[in-house]
Amino acid sequence: MRFNWKLLVLLFMATCSWAQGHPYTLTPAYATLDDFRLVSGATLPQIVVEYATLGEPRRDASGAIVNAVLNPHGWSGNYAQTLAAAGALVGPGRPLDPARYFIIFPTALGSPGSSSPSVSGLGAAFPRYTIADMVNAQYRLVTQRLGIKRLAGVIGASMGGYQTLQWITAYPEMMDWAVPITTAPQARGRMLGIFGMMSFTIASDPGYANGNYSTQPRDAMRRAMMATYPWYVSGAYLDAKFGSEAEIMAELREVGLSMDNWDANDVIWRNQAMASFDVSADLSRVTAKVLLVGVAEDELFPPEQTIVPAAAKIAGARYFVYASPMGHVGGLVDIGKAADVISQHIRDAECRDLQSLDRPIAPK
Repeated sequence: MRFNWKLLVLLFMATCSWAQGHPYTLTPAYATLDDFRLVSGATLPQIVVEYATLGEPRRDASGAIVNAVLNPHGWSGNYAQTLAAAGALVGPGRPLDPARYFIIFPTALGSPGSSSPSVSGLGAAFPRYTIADMVNAQYRLVTQRLGIKRLAGVIGASMGGYQTLQWITAYPEMMDWAVPITTAPQARGRMLGIFGMMSFTIASDPGYANGNYSTQPRDAMRRAMMATYPWYVSGAYLDAKFGSEAEIMAELREVGLSMDNWDANDVIWRNQAMASFDVSADLSRVTAKVLLVGVAEDELFPPEQTIVPAAAKIAGARYFVYASPMGHVGGLVDIGKAADVISQHIRDAECRDLQSLDRPIAPK
């Protein structure tokens, strides 16, 4: 197949409220939360959380919503990312079936749409935040704005997987099931180096001016994305596709242009939030029924170093690994390979009968 880097970047950077060929439309809404205290101790007088919903809430006899599912997005997305890049998760008979669930798609704190250095107007004065702060903002959205006492489940990929793991460790009684995809309970080694180098490349540019720039340091941001993006697909795929330095550099220059719509502080603050993520010591607290999903060729989160050992630390957890030449990107664009397994896990979790299932699930 002919892989279109530009198309994939647009999918990852999706800010639209629809996906071509998808029958669903998302319309964003905005919740204002007062006196938001961050893990650091800093307080923002107000934050805005962007979100969209799909499906209708279903209530029990007491009036409590019982079918809410939260779907946090990845590093480069917003509320629309799942529909734009992982549509196989959403639809009739799929894991996120709008006829069955009231699905909440939040835009993470720090990602434009929700409060961030650029959106807030604070720029470099915007306080540094963590994955925990993203999830705490979502918790307030879910409980205070939407009036939901308990979620049916949480599912997310990559940075959305970080948020999913944060949810099940910080609020372990809040959901029945969870599906973290292409992720890890702790930022380590390669992840720290790749995204640390991205931030270093941007911050080292004189035009960055310690975050107080008058114009975006575009050249540095383009170079940062060019250096990072090859890790998103498998090395074998790159070897097969590009026969010369000129060919791959032409593609990477095009990918770098995607950063022209981004803000430098937003990128660096988000990278720092990811770098500080670590719930590895809290996995024993999880009570939700958990399925961890990985891609065999994922070079950002190799399954044997991430989801496999994590599953061993979570009571009753299972994992599923499938193959995709798209590597980490395959956690979105090829998630259809895991859709049946995810759907079965959710059904089993909601029936609360996992005793007959083996921990590992054989890849297809």
